[in-house]
Amino acid sequence: MDSERRMDPVLYKAATQGKVSSLRQLVENDPKILSSTTPQLNMALHLAAQNGHADFAHEVLEKNEELLVARNADGDTPLHLAAKAGTLEVAKELIRHAKAWPHQKSPLIMTNKAGNNPLHEAVRHHRGSVALALLDADPDRGHDLNDRMESPLDMASREGLIHVVQRIINDTWVDQEFLASISLSGTALHQAVLGGHIRIVEILLEKRPGLIDLTDSDGNNALHYAAQKNHPRAVEMLLNKQTELAYKRNNKNLSPLHVAAHYGSTEAIKSLLRHCPDVAEMVDSDGRNAFHASITNGKANALRCLLRHVRPAELLNHVDKNGNTPLHLAAGMSRVYSALLLLKDHRVKPCVRNNDGHTARSLVETKLTTGEMDAYEMYLWKQLKRQESKKCRKEQLPPFASYPSRRATGDKYFERIVETYILVATLIATVTFAATFTMPGGYDQIKGIALHSHKTAFKIFVISNTVAMCSSIVVVFCFIWAWQDPVKFKVDQLLWGHRLTVLACLAMLVSLMTAVYITVAPTSRWPAYVVIAIGTSTPAVVFLILGRELIYVPL
Repeated sequence: MDSERRMDPVLYKAATQGKVSSLRQLVENDPKILSSTTPQLNMALHLAAQNGHADFAHEVLEKNEELLVARNADGDTPLHLAAKAGTLEVAKELIRHAKAWPHQKSPLIMTNKAGNNPLHEAVRHHRGSVALALLDADPDRGHDLNDRMESPLDMASREGLIHVVQRIINDTWVDQEFLASISLSGTALHQAVLGGHIRIVEILLEKRPGLIDLTDSDGNNALHYAAQKNHPRAVEMLLNKQTELAYKRNNKNLSPLHVAAHYGSTEAIKSLLRHCPDVAEMVDSDGRNAFHASITNGKANALRCLLRHVRPAELLNHVDKNGNTPLHLAAGMSRVYSALLLLKDHRVKPCVRNNDGHTARSLVETKLTTGEMDAYEMYLWKQLKRQESKKCRKEQLPPFASYPSRRATGDKYFERIVETYILVATLIATVTFAATFTMPGGYDQIKGIALHSHKTAFKIFVISNTVAMCSSIVVVFCFIWAWQDPVKFKVDQLLWGHRLTVLACLAMLVSLMTAVYITVAPTSRWPAYVVIAIGTSTPAVVFLILGRELIYVPL
């Protein structure tokens, strides 16, 4: 075939639009025109397959059946493209010719550059009807492996094609040796779990129970996958079938609970601990349990779940090969929120020293002398000191470090923060002070008394305005002295200054809403209510954007 010849635009339009009469006229004028190609090396039969023109494909094959195995630049035959596009009638026409193909290599088993046969492509593109037609023609193709060592059964399990999975399993089964070392994605059971397709998991466990013992190239069984993807129903089904799965480790010596903690899969954690509570005792090659894993990967939600569902205190204080408890890791890695979660649990012991003689508190202190400690770590340091003073009175502990006094700071960002807080606090103090002498509704010109002083809303205005002004004054005075001892200021005063500024802003919002209600509501209620709704939603919007960051200093 002359694959170098450029396709005539008239033939291109005829193929994409399915015009059989135009095709006949073109072939009559030039019998070799069907061998011409597009820049992607697609022939007329490829285009007809893509666009779903079965009559056109039939006419082409009647003229030149050799085009059935023609490949484009991606190595796709027309049947590959019909499978990708899901053009069922064209696929059936091509399958009919493929079954009668006289040569050795049938188009049904031909692969493209990705190593996919037409069934791979049909499943990969979620073309269930075409996949079933291909299986009717050749059921054995359901187990062919592509370059990624995936079979159509694996793909169908991942994509959730229940009828395709059932057809492959019911019609035939290839008892070929499964080599975990070359399987990048495991078995069909792994793929069904990965996609969260519970019905397919049920089918595979019922019809092919031997799959449950197989692993992928990293040693992960199907339960590891369910733990990673947080599919509690899959966890339940796998454990009901074989409880021992919970205790099997992958090549990194991680149990399914470690994996769940690593990915923050809280529902999977609950299911695993409900079935096998002692799995929490398992450790990896570094001697770390699931608590360590949740902290190492910054999954505070997983840590919270473990704290609620794991009872033995020794697991919360378990030390790894370096003598580090979960609290040590949280402190050393600056996982402040995780460390605070641990400190709130009465079972956690802050007195434990690791192999280097450090407690969690002294680990944080190592950053203090270098000036690298931020506001979050400073807050954590204070909490660790307080917990040690309460719980470790009889323990021998590393000496408490004192922060260097009157240390000059070259941190320009810190200077900007202080300047910003002083500016904001000064503005709030100025505005609230002015509001004191321009009371909502005005004064009685004779008695000098506020006209609305008897109303509840006015009393709320006065109190909130006073709170805003006094809070901002405290912030101003605190921050004026920040320059004298920056390190001490960061540890002891910055966090409170930040919180008082937040309080002043909230109080000013309340003042705004009550002032508008007093002055506007008597004559026009809906604008007053709109202002109150906007003011009330403002803190919620800020919290939605910043989350827990709102209560800490952005330093």
